[in-house]
Amino acid sequence: MGDWEALLPGLTEADRRQVEVGLAEADARIRAVLRIADTYFWGSPVTSVPEWATVESWPAEERRRAALAVHLESSNASIPTALNDVVRNLGAEDVPFTRADLVWCLQVAARGECFDNGAHLELPALIAPRLPTGELADLVPALSALVSELVDDYFIAAVPRRRAVTLFGRAIDRATGSRLPSWLLHDGDTFGPAVRAELGDVLVAPGVPELLEHRATLDKPAASRQWLRRLDDLLAAADGGPQVTRQILDAFATRGRSVHDDSDRLLRGLVWALSRDGDEEATDLLARATATAAAAPRQASGYPHAPRTAIVAVRLLADRDGDAPVRTLARLAGTVRNKAVQSRVQSALTGLAARHGWSLSEVMELAVDDHGLGPDGRLRTPVGPYEATVEIAGDRARLVFARDGVPLKGVPAQVKQAHGDELVWLRDAVKRVGATLVSERQRVEGLLSEERTWSYPDWSSRFLDHPVTATFGRRLLWETGGDGQRWTAGLPRCEPDGWTLVDRAGQTLPPGRIRLWHPARADTADVLAWREHLLAAGLTQPFKQVFREVYLRTPAEEKTHTYSNRFAAHILRYRQANALLRARGWQAGYLGTWDGGYESEATRVFGGGAWRASFDHALVDNPDPDRYDVEYCSTDQVRFARRDGSAWQPAPIVDVPPLVFTEAMRDVDLFVGVTSIATDPQWADRGEDRFSAYWRRAVVAELTPSAQVRRDALARLLPRMAIADRVELSDRHLRVRGNLRAYRIHLGSGNVMVEPDDAYLCIVAARERTGRLHLPFDDDPMLSTILSKAIMLAADDKITDTTVLQQLPPPVPGS
Repeated sequence: MGDWEALLPGLTEADRRQVEVGLAEADARIRAVLRIADTYFWGSPVTSVPEWATVESWPAEERRRAALAVHLESSNASIPTALNDVVRNLGAEDVPFTRADLVWCLQVAARGECFDNGAHLELPALIAPRLPTGELADLVPALSALVSELVDDYFIAAVPRRRAVTLFGRAIDRATGSRLPSWLLHDGDTFGPAVRAELGDVLVAPGVPELLEHRATLDKPAASRQWLRRLDDLLAAADGGPQVTRQILDAFATRGRSVHDDSDRLLRGLVWALSRDGDEEATDLLARATATAAAAPRQASGYPHAPRTAIVAVRLLADRDGDAPVRTLARLAGTVRNKAVQSRVQSALTGLAARHGWSLSEVMELAVDDHGLGPDGRLRTPVGPYEATVEIAGDRARLVFARDGVPLKGVPAQVKQAHGDELVWLRDAVKRVGATLVSERQRVEGLLSEERTWSYPDWSSRFLDHPVTATFGRRLLWETGGDGQRWTAGLPRCEPDGWTLVDRAGQTLPPGRIRLWHPARADTADVLAWREHLLAAGLTQPFKQVFREVYLRTPAEEKTHTYSNRFAAHILRYRQANALLRARGWQAGYLGTWDGGYESEATRVFGGGAWRASFDHALVDNPDPDRYDVEYCSTDQVRFARRDGSAWQPAPIVDVPPLVFTEAMRDVDLFVGVTSIATDPQWADRGEDRFSAYWRRAVVAELTPSAQVRRDALARLLPRMAIADRVELSDRHLRVRGNLRAYRIHLGSGNVMVEPDDAYLCIVAARERTGRLHLPFDDDPMLSTILSKAIMLAADDKITDTTVLQQLPPPVPGS
């Protein structure tokens, strides 16, 4: 226990003897009953078995002594499994406990063991609120300190912890005369004290404490009719009850931080109360509260700020009319990483789509927030003598200032000093736009796995005129087809009368249905021609499209029928792999040395929600028994499933649509290609060479589709570089002729071998540099790595890095 024990008043010897008199006899008597009922312990509560009826007939004083004996047992026994309900039953309302009993129980609990079932707190929590107010006064400091410790104690199970906090809180409130229950909005988080400070007297207005207390009693996501009837009665009786609801939820939505489980339960009840109001203002507040509850800290993306509230709020928000529910839920679908909340979001969006006659993908598309930006992707706001502009530059949002049309560097000092509130709002707007850019990039790239088409007006308005989505749509390759059978590819171009598609020759294509171009549907000559055109035009796409890899089913995968082993048996750096999984929208349980943590299945939905891919991976045991972190994982099968209502049905690989298959396999190839130990230039065996055989195979392995596309990009880029006469591409390597030696860079792993004996050369660039060379995409870091290494090695006589020089063998004469 903690410091609260030191705050307890002492017991006189007379008081102690009075408490402990007859304790040994009571202990023996209750133990006899418990032994008889022992066979029932795992099947039902002890107090529900027939033998317990005898105990309930004991005199009140007899049950008091038995309760004290069981309390002593629960604070010291190694397995006090079934004693919670025993203590509560023995300590019924008619039992005459005293102040000395409470102090004695607290002293026993403080000096005993702390078990996760919280049985050692049951009896003192029962006694405290029953005592007369005068007998509690000197106990308030100790009880307050105990409650503060309990609200931060995640070792004790939630139900007994919450019960103890509530009962001790009632005793404290009686002793101090507090109107607002101390167990509500407590100091277990920063949110509770902030709301108490901000709202003050509003929280203790007539009827409000009772209303808040009722809202915190909702134990399940769905509110019962009885609970809602009581809620309506309390709302009607409280002074400003509906307004208090909105004020607390607004404070939560504004602060945007994680809350304690107790606050989460209160917020869940508040959300239900808000849902009783049907006005647009309530809908907007519900949307804000939903977004905040479902959001998560950056360092713990799988743990929402208020998970209980999020699950309820998502459901209630989906039943509202207007744009805010669709926009909020669509944004959450791309950002939430918690499985429970994400599944509710998907179900809510599916319901919204069905109600409006849309596809799930279309719901996401129509809900993209423009944040008030103009068609040029800018929001201009006067701030004193300056003009502030929130704008999209490339794939990022930024804030810039100007005065009299002259751009300024940074934020003017006058704005910081005199316009702090406006500056906070502007910076928050940049964050909001940035978050939408991230989710939109992922959403638009996800369309590559769908067979969707758009009318010309819808395509223009949703992808080229929308101030956020346009930063991606205008740089992508699209196809148009008047009859829906023959498709012609082109790039968007803005004309005086609107957007058109133009082919490689600059000719305008006739308008028709529009779809997103994918190399899997194009012939090889067309793909190669568009790659050359992109490089010549100097266009950088928001993600790989024209240079995108294509993955076709292999005979081996058709033979295995239900799974692919194409990327099995690789060793990955786990933390990096897990981060990349989540960044690409996959959901997976974290690996660890706990029950159920040795294997994990990562999943992601493709094809507009109709298909799901799963990727199995497993923990590789750490050879150091003193280390518990997961350093490596091994890869296994990739499987597919088709949506069947709310369930998923396993599907044979031959039934998987080509676009779904290639996009899923591309992601898995990315995980392996980026995080395999074979791509780590600083990798070294951990003492027993257990990965060396894999590493030697992988660093010179046959190129995967992603590496083959990288080779094609290099074939087009290298002739434009100053080192063109010093490099040569082979099937798997880029050969670089330096001034001192020759080198081979593997196009898959990026590892460097020195000719002629293939000595491994470890190069870790502090910063990848490719000069002013234009790259057609920026989501292949290995391409930049290979180019930077080639540039350095072509001038190997200029290398000054001692870590590199020490590895180089002496030059071979005549080489």
